Amino acid sequence: MRFGTFLPQGWRFDLVGIDPADHWPTMRALAERVDAGPWESLWVYDHFHTTPVPSEEATHEAWTLMAAFAASTRRIRLGQMCTCMGYRNPTYLAKVAATVDHVSGGRLEMGIGGGWYEHEWRAYGYGFPEVPERLRMLREGVEIMHQAWTTGTATLDGLHYQVDGAIVQPQPVQEGGIPLWVAGGGEKVTLKIAAQYAGYTNFAGSLEDFDRKSSVLRGHCDALGRDFGAITRSSNFNTIVGATEAEARDRLAAVKARLLPFVGQHHADRIEHDYLTSDAFGTPEQVAERLAVRAAHGLGYSIHYFPELAYDASGVELFEREVIPALA
Repeated sequence: MRFGTFLPQGWRFDLVGIDPADHWPTMRALAERVDAGPWESLWVYDHFHTTPVPSEEATHEAWTLMAAFAASTRRIRLGQMCTCMGYRNPTYLAKVAATVDHVSGGRLEMGIGGGWYEHEWRAYGYGFPEVPERLRMLREGVEIMHQAWTTGTATLDGLHYQVDGAIVQPQPVQEGGIPLWVAGGGEKVTLKIAAQYAGYTNFAGSLEDFDRKSSVLRGHCDALGRDFGAITRSSNFNTIVGATEAEARDRLAAVKARLLPFVGQHHADRIEHDYLTSDAFGTPEQVAERLAVRAAHGLGYSIHYFPELAYDASGVELFEREVIPALA
């Protein structure tokens, strides 16, 4: 199994209590830390307003961070989980991504999806199209990026995007273009787009959900003549580990206490439940055992969100020492 980790950027109230002037030094230091560690990739979210409730707390922009991390790290691969297609013109995004790929020396991943966070869509003036329209935007945008990165130009007379000989030079450093991670488990459209274009998928849910979506993805691959085995399946995990179960619960209690003033009791309780039911909550042995089951069902890449990371790296260090070596 391959491993990635999210860095705090404020979206999940994971920089609260830290002076905004210290946010970038904090994020940069953490990026340098994971760059020197056993992780294959670091990730950020593409969102503008905090979750689960919008607030005045800072949320740093994903693609600005991509460029900054590209210049401040040496080895680690860089991704967003996931870029919202509706937030940027796809031709412009293809150009931005190609430049970041050059700054990083060919270490960029492109996570892409249809988007879901209605509050920020409307607040930023993007409207909020119905799901079928957002997925059509996704399909057209992915086609434009694929053209741009493999040929250096893009032309498409679509319903949502019209591009006429857009030049995207230089092309990405990576041969064949920047790897595409199509995020989401929509079985009729999203997984079909993934079957056609993606090197990676990213979808959540129970083990049964994972198996069903994997089967659907295989069916789309078969229909398109694509090798199902060429697509790496990934999932994201809310992660807290402790040397003992009691320690893991103590860590979760500290996270909940920090979030409570910002999200309220209802959301804090839901967040607590999400961690308690996560495959990546508990002792290193418990987490490794659960992830091994996922791997046996075809999970090739796990990406972990540590809510403590900006405040306390000891849980991450425990994961690095005991979980990654057991599965890598």
